[in-house]
Order: sequence, then structure tokens, then C-alpha cells
Amino acid sequence: YIHIPFFFLLLGILGEDALLPAPQNISILSTNMKHFLTWSPVIIQGETVRYRVEFQGEYEREYANESWIPICECSLITATVCNITEDISATVAYNLRVRAAVGARRSEWGTLKGFFNPITTSLTPPQMKVIADGYHLLVELEDMGPAFQFCVLYWKKGQESRMQQKVVKEVSSVIHLDTMEAGPDYCVKAQTYVNAINRSSSFSQTQCVRAQGGPSMWLVTALVSSAGFAVAALTLPFLTWKTSKMCQYFCCPVAVLPDTLKVSEPPTQPILCGSEEAEQCDLMVHVMPSEEVLRLWIQ
Repeated sequence: YIHIPFFFLLLGILGEDALLPAPQNISILSTNMKHFLTWSPVIIQGETVRYRVEFQGEYEREYANESWIPICECSLITATVCNITEDISATVAYNLRVRAAVGARRSEWGTLKGFFNPITTSLTPPQMKVIADGYHLLVELEDMGPAFQFCVLYWKKGQESRMQQKVVKEVSSVIHLDTMEAGPDYCVKAQTYVNAINRSSSFSQTQCVRAQGGPSMWLVTALVSSAGFAVAALTLPFLTWKTSKMCQYFCCPVAVLPDTLKVSEPPTQPILCGSEEAEQCDLMVHVMPSEEVLRLWIQ
């Protein structure tokens, strides 16, 4: 009886060191140059199982003693999927493996069957929208990333033998394809192309539109913009003049003097200061003979 507790304690210690089941059903989901490693979950009752993912490329196999490189974003994760897109960007064969962990307990590595090369990714046609803007044939394409180019085919319905092609290397906004004639339908389809792997997707479903016959929205926008500029050019000088007048009125107002402070008009007739008396005196002066002067002096 003394050795029974020790026996159960030993079983507990051995149980903690026991290996966990290795992850199963390891596979790759790869679409449009985005790669995900998936596996079935390891179920341990009452425990949270975490996973660690590693990869091995051509360089590691041939020049680095078959070493493995951990994927940092998928270290001790609880999800059963790992985005490996950034880590396996070269077009070479990769091997991948994953193992489970609960505390200090580990599982054996579960390895992907065979190798995975990003060149085998599945490419899908782009999502697109064909637009008839007046007589302009336009197309909107899905932005799938910098690695993708698009081959767009367009033609007048019934004239498939005269199909035209446009290569789109950068998706910025709406792409102008052609100027349509009134009446017939114009059709468009597109496919993706990845230069790094030299592969193309299948073509998208064909979409057809017809010229609307009304004025183009681009033309309407241009006319509205021109009218706006014309109105601004006409009203801006008036607004500037009006603003300057208002500023002058508020900042430098004109003072109006009361009537009592106004200077009256100067008199039209000049004021004579003694000039009339002097003139009268001048008229009374007369010349006297010398004899009379002498007589008056003697008297």
C-alpha cells in the first residue's frame, strides 16, 4: 500500500510528457497568388491546443543542411489555417509542416504530402463592370494587386472576327476602350495574367452594352465645369469691387460737417478800404500859380 501513491504520481508525470496527436489532413489552398496552409484540429478535452508552422525551400534543402524556417505569424496560434503568402514568394518547390502543442507537451510534425510551388496557384478572371457612358465604352476592373495584369477583349456584336485587345498593366480607375456607334451592342470580356509565373486565367463572362444616345456624362461634366468657371470669372471682379467699397465704408467713413461749421461763399464785391476817399481826394487837387502861393505864404 505504501507504493500505490508513488505509482499514480509516476503515471501523472509520464502522462504530461506523452506526445500529442500530430495534425492531419494538411493541405494548401492557393488562389490568385494568395496561399494558405490548413489542417484538421487536434482535440484535447479541456485544453487549448496551439500550432506552429515551418517551411523549407529549395535553398534550405540543398545549401542549409535541410533546415526549416518558422513562420512568425503562425507560431503558437490557435487557428487551423496559416497565411504563408509572404514567406513563400519564390517560384520554387516548398515543403511545409505543422505540429500541435499544449503547454510543454508537443506532437510529432505533420508534413504536407508532396511539395508546393506557387506557380500552381489557381487564377480566376477579374470581376468587371462594363459601362456605356453616352457613346463611350468603359470598363471597371477589380484591383487584384501589383502582380496582376489584365487582357481585355472588346468587339461589336456580330463582328467577333474583328475583336480588339487592350492590355491593362495598372488598375487606376475607369478604363476607356472605344467610341461606340449608335445601334449595335458592344461586348467585353477579360482575363488576368501574372508575369512572375507566366500564366493566365480563363476569360470572364461576356458583358454587352449599347450606346445610350444621350450626351456623355463626361461632356455634361465638362460643360457644367466651363459654365461654373465663366460665372466665377464674371462675378469675381464685381465681388472684389464691392468688398473694397464695404471695407472703405467701415474703415474710413466720410465725415459730414454740420451747416454751422461750413464756410460761406466769399463776397462777390470787393471791400474797399479807404480807396474811395483817396480817389475823391485825388479829384480835388488842382495846380495854383506861384504868385498866389507866395501871397498865401506871406499872409
